[in-house]
Amino acid sequence: MKEKFKNFQSPKIDQLGLIERANRFKTRSIKKEAKVQALKLALNMIDLTTLEGRDTEGKVIQLCNKAMRPDLELDVPTVAAVCVYPSLVAVAKKQLKGSGVKVASVATAFPSGQSDQKLKIQETKYAVNEGADEIDMVISRGKFHQGEYNYVFDEIAAIKEACGKARLKVILETGELGTADQVRRASDIALYAGADFIKTSTGKISPAATMPTTLLMLEAIRDFYSATGEQRGMKPAGGISDAKTAIQYLVMLHETLGSEWMSNKWFRFGASRLANELLLQIRKQATGYYQSADYFSKD
Repeated sequence: MKEKFKNFQSPKIDQLGLIERANRFKTRSIKKEAKVQALKLALNMIDLTTLEGRDTEGKVIQLCNKAMRPDLELDVPTVAAVCVYPSLVAVAKKQLKGSGVKVASVATAFPSGQSDQKLKIQETKYAVNEGADEIDMVISRGKFHQGEYNYVFDEIAAIKEACGKARLKVILETGELGTADQVRRASDIALYAGADFIKTSTGKISPAATMPTTLLMLEAIRDFYSATGEQRGMKPAGGISDAKTAIQYLVMLHETLGSEWMSNKWFRFGASRLANELLLQIRKQATGYYQSADYFSKD
């Protein structure tokens, strides 16, 4: 794939045109039946995440239980995955056994990416050996800003190899990349280097995910698919906290990439707070009234 990328030139991005295209998806009207389906689909696409220094085994177990049974009364799907630090992967793996919910783990000196490449590979292998089904890595933004694109490419490829059978999500941290052109270049590098998903953000800085940035990355995936015939996934992360916005993202996904991408195999939300908002809306559609927000656990 690196040979194909050698002569590849990322297209220049019209920033205003990108924003205008993204805004159009906010005008789509959704009927009630389709809305309920969209709410449940969005819930099934969430990576429930806890990435704090105070994380404990008990907190991870509680999060896993919520991942498997988001609502104890209504018929709703599980979330897609639970994402934790490598040291807590084994706890999550044991708790989620047989549920179909994946275990994801951050690696490569998350969230800064400032570490030796050998250590990044070791951390990735450790998480996979502990049972991680998916690895969320961060690119070396310092190297990227220095124009060392081959280094960034090779590092992603090395982490992908270290993943073995685990799928790789590559975090660009778009809020630090500066321009739409830079986001597109980073997206292309990640895709050709072997990313199974490209992901906007760590959730640790602002701005995180936005609709224009996500659309830009979806278009990079579309172009990669046209050029190679290989399907890749997308994960907007951070800043998506209400059901209305989540549905707008799904409309954008469908109209940009098509129905084949409308599952958690190819699209994720990195937005733990979104889960409760979706559950509140699903209950509203089922019962006709809003449940108190205190009904659901806050993660």
